[in-house]
Amino acid sequence: MADKGDIGWRVMAGAAAFAGGFVAKKVITLAWKKSTGKEPPTNPESPDVALAEAIGWAVVMGVGMEVARLLATRAAAHQWAKGTGQLPQNLKAEV
Repeated sequence: MADKGDIGWRVMAGAAAFAGGFVAKKVITLAWKKSTGKEPPTNPESPDVALAEAIGWAVVMGVGMEVARLLATRAAAHQWAKGTGQLPQNLKAEV
């Protein structure tokens, strides 16, 4: 069974990833609007959306969301280590 520290870390990391993803989606959507001059596709799978636009949106969104999740989790791990004195067990680098 997971100990309280592990559960606490999972909750903290999940909340950080969720918040990072929420902010990233807003920022990516705004950047898409500024760079293309139109709204991002709401349903890129639709044949009515140009293939290049659908692929572009998928790539930008996928990379952007993963980078945001990574940065949010790293920031949460840094705060966790400051508070507990050590990194969460699953983030410790193997030496």
